[in-house]
Amino acid sequence: MTAICEAVILMAGEGSRLRGFDKTLLKPFVPVLGRPLICYTIDALIHAGIKRANFIVGYESGRIIAAVKQLIPSELEPCFIENLEWQKQNGISLLAAANDLTSPFLLTMSDHLFDQSIVGLLFRNAVLDQLNLALDRKLDSIFDIDDAMKVQTQGDRILKIGKDLTVYDGIDTGLFVCPLDIFDYLERVKRNGDCSLAEGVRLMASEDKARAVDIGDAWWQDIDTIPMLACAETQLRSRLARRDIATATAGPHRGDRAENQACAGNNHPKMKDPVGQAE
Repeated sequence: MTAICEAVILMAGEGSRLRGFDKTLLKPFVPVLGRPLICYTIDALIHAGIKRANFIVGYESGRIIAAVKQLIPSELEPCFIENLEWQKQNGISLLAAANDLTSPFLLTMSDHLFDQSIVGLLFRNAVLDQLNLALDRKLDSIFDIDDAMKVQTQGDRILKIGKDLTVYDGIDTGLFVCPLDIFDYLERVKRNGDCSLAEGVRLMASEDKARAVDIGDAWWQDIDTIPMLACAETQLRSRLARRDIATATAGPHRGDRAENQACAGNNHPKMKDPVGQAE
């Protein structure tokens, strides 16, 4: 398995589509089945063996940092990097971490839920001098296909990426293993001091430096709106229920895992595999 021990989590934006008019609510702490959304990401990082997590903050950064610190267990070292230009696109948020990383890293978004198996797939299949994108080819399962980041591939090679693609065969899940030269590509695509992550990936793809890792049957969900949140909770509830059934029929040796899953309402990330694939 690829030795990746560091992650970057983008969480600098305002999250206005999910928060609506509630200015007191911070998007990473929106409750999902009783737990803050960011807890699921923290759990996934720990499960994958990540030792250091770089949280890119911006909007309400002081409140975000204080709240995240209360949720971080001792086995994960947090680092908070402030993006003072948080109103710009997500490429600028990632560039804020350019001086803090020294080796290939896992990149994810704070508003995505995903099976922990996806990270394992990425780590097993990553080519460390290229950008590796976890790709969902189950197009019929995408909640809002119009808003999704579409990807056109040839084998595992990424040819094109963009929300407006008319010919595509997969969807960007927001999970990547990135080489350090992602920062050089983002600098190259900057226009008027701004750039998106997709623009950087597009340039890497044009130079045959971006590849897709098919997630197969694994599940993920972007959470940008209230309907997306409702869909995610429905999916999660169903998956956890199926896992509980599998655990109950597997004998007493599985009891500890079932007990962990029953703690879903606890703010501290105790569950070993809260969004894991149903067995």
